[in-house]
Amino acid sequence: MTRRGVLRCSLAAVLFGISAPAASRLAGDMSAFTLAGLLYLGAALAVLPFIGRVRPTRAAVRRGAPRLAAAVVLGGAVGPVLLAAGLSHAPAASASLLLNLELVFTTLLAYFIFREHIGPRVVAGTVMVVIAGVVLGWSGSADLRWGALLIAGACFCWGVDNCVTANLDELAPAHITLVKGVVAGTANLAIGLALGGAPAGWPILGALLVGAFGYGASITLWVAGARDLGAARGQLVFATAPFVGAFVAWTVFADPVSGRQLVSLLIAAVGVSFVLRSGHAHEHEHPEVEHDHEHVHDDGHHAHSHGDEAAGRHQHAHRHEALVHAHPHVPDLHHRHEHASVKAQS
Repeated sequence: MTRRGVLRCSLAAVLFGISAPAASRLAGDMSAFTLAGLLYLGAALAVLPFIGRVRPTRAAVRRGAPRLAAAVVLGGAVGPVLLAAGLSHAPAASASLLLNLELVFTTLLAYFIFREHIGPRVVAGTVMVVIAGVVLGWSGSADLRWGALLIAGACFCWGVDNCVTANLDELAPAHITLVKGVVAGTANLAIGLALGGAPAGWPILGALLVGAFGYGASITLWVAGARDLGAARGQLVFATAPFVGAFVAWTVFADPVSGRQLVSLLIAAVGVSFVLRSGHAHEHEHPEVEHDHEHVHDDGHHAHSHGDEAAGRHQHAHRHEALVHAHPHVPDLHHRHEHASVKAQS
């Protein structure tokens, strides 16, 4: 597990965790479509200063277009609308904690659909985070059940989005966030304005600000971190976000605190600690591949040369020759291989 990947996903969790209770306060001022649109337009505005650093090639855009489209539709359009609708039916702390379902969907999809290596530590950590959410519990009102169903739908959409974007190495994280923000944000906002009219000025500014930090900065950090850790591990670290949101709801918005909530925080912390020590080692093959991402030249995988040798971390399109070797690793961009046996997994 790289410290850089853990740090990025942790910062993403903090930013998104704060955004959930903040967005819940805006849910009553505008429709779900309008709120979702403004949140993602705020995300696009947040990454605008960074998109000119690395420009993707046309070939890279063509290769990544199908996965980017799935991320835009499910993660940028459908998921935020479902969450915005669910926030109007559930208390801020409960809504934040229901977001733990994103971890469950991401882990299941990463393993069964995208064939990502999981291992017993990640499984144990996932189970403990789920238990933490169950321990907390919530009232069984019909309104809350409807809100929980909507939030669960949002978490499924983001689970697909997480797995797709973690493997989308043709585009920089800021470019992914920008496209999601502009396309999905504009579409949802147009629908919301057509259905319910324009909200007042201050809620608009509030939604853009929440979107800039809780979606723009958070998504970009998570995508970059998941490239170092894999979708499941990145999401397990990110699973602290619901508890950050609950803490903000308790302290900033004065939601009541219960003993069960504190117990659930402890269980979740133990669960996340499992993933921080996950990894395995065995002989594996790297096929020839060309992609674009951040890298250094002393990690055993990036031996290419530059006309003017770059120092430290940098990003550009580069090619890897086929390679067979053995070392400890997690399913980052270079280690999404199949596992013939489970003997070396942990």
